[in-house]
Amino acid sequence: MTWNNKRYRTIWISDVHLGTRGCKAELLLDFLGQHDCDNLYLIGDIIDGWRLSKNWYWPESHNAVVQKILSKAREGVRVVYIPGNHDELARGYDGLQFGGVTLMNEFIHETADGRKLLLIHGDEFDGIVKYAKWLAFLGDAAYNFALAANHWFNAARKRLGYPYWSLSAYLKHKVKNAVEYMSNYEHAVAEEARRRGVDGVVCGHIHHAEIRDIEGVLYCNDGDWVESCTAMVEHPDGRLEIIRWSEESALPVLVAAKKAQAA
Repeated sequence: MTWNNKRYRTIWISDVHLGTRGCKAELLLDFLGQHDCDNLYLIGDIIDGWRLSKNWYWPESHNAVVQKILSKAREGVRVVYIPGNHDELARGYDGLQFGGVTLMNEFIHETADGRKLLLIHGDEFDGIVKYAKWLAFLGDAAYNFALAANHWFNAARKRLGYPYWSLSAYLKHKVKNAVEYMSNYEHAVAEEARRRGVDGVVCGHIHHAEIRDIEGVLYCNDGDWVESCTAMVEHPDGRLEIIRWSEESALPVLVAAKKAQAA
């Protein structure tokens, strides 16, 4: 660990979608390089098998993310990989360990202050994925189109000196049906945690980072690394926090730019 790295008890990341052009691998590498932890949970859709089966795309930055995770495991970090629907082939290896990374279809994490959290990707509570997979594939294609538009939109913002901003996430949260879908999903996942008798749940899948109470159950979603570039962390005292890395990493650049303009 370098002297200026931040250290947490636990880090959760999900929905990285390595193997797609929308993946913000460079930002994730930057985040992993500046944050250390005792526990690292990968909450599904880390590798996008759906896209790779149709079109192989694997730049060096995506390989570097895999190597960074493996290096953390070698350094003694407990790394648990909970597969999602895009990397569902890994679900057949439940309980096995590869390169120091343990594959688990679900897991119970106990925070420093004694709360028990169910860790799942969450696609099993998505009716489209569960009962109409063909529609999920269609939606995936449309989503990747939106991400492509988002890429060029942010390329223009960068040239103008503006930080990264997710157009696709903004549009998604403005659509009434999408908001209703997310609300239904969140309540279904929270209800499962209640049924299991745990204090809360940590999931991914819907690419919307949030920590909130749902009728007495702690609902946590660590977000994604294609739109919002977010992770969830646990502090040494058990406090949970969402880190929005696309915003935090841009702050020093923006401050320097404003100082230069003021000079």
